[in-house]
Amino acid sequence: MLNKRLFVTGIGTDVGKTVVSGVLCEQLKSDYWKPVQAGDLHDTDSHKVSRMISNDNTTIHNETYRFILPASPHQAAKSEGITIKREDFIIPETDNHLLIEGAGGLFVPLATDLMMIDLIQQFQAETILVVRNYLGCINHTLLSIHALISRNITLKHVVFNGDFPYDTLSVIKANLPANTSWSILPEFNAINKTTVSLAPEQISELI
Repeated sequence: MLNKRLFVTGIGTDVGKTVVSGVLCEQLKSDYWKPVQAGDLHDTDSHKVSRMISNDNTTIHNETYRFILPASPHQAAKSEGITIKREDFIIPETDNHLLIEGAGGLFVPLATDLMMIDLIQQFQAETILVVRNYLGCINHTLLSIHALISRNITLKHVVFNGDFPYDTLSVIKANLPANTSWSILPEFNAINKTTVSLAPEQISELI
């Protein structure tokens, strides 16, 4: 099996990308990399994923950028007099699968002329889209799918994070690209190594 780069993105902010990343790192025994962390430097997404996983194969790679301000990356960078540059992102060297977690959704700005979706293209990664149920999630999901297709980015898998009404689930599933798989990740009563290790399988095949 060839090593894969998988980029976890979401239809918006706070849809559960980090929890999904932890589950996937546990199940795929992949490495983890969060290129940009804005805010919560005392308890980053890398810290959270590290606490979730129990396998010995996962390496947590250091962020390229770490900012104090909990804001959009371009704003957080500006607050520290920094401009995020495309060429600064160097993919970590590993013989393992690499799971990359983005910040927010596809068009979160890293700089005025650099969006998260540009980073996905630069990394030549397949995409995992995290969806959470809220009023407007169908529209946001279909817009995200359309954006990925328009950039010729492979949408490998969709994770429905939490409970979904049948009518919402059915519309989104009907509009997935032909080769895109999907799974449901139930709500966690608690998030820890035990509950994450017992989560239902999310991706059965990487190739």
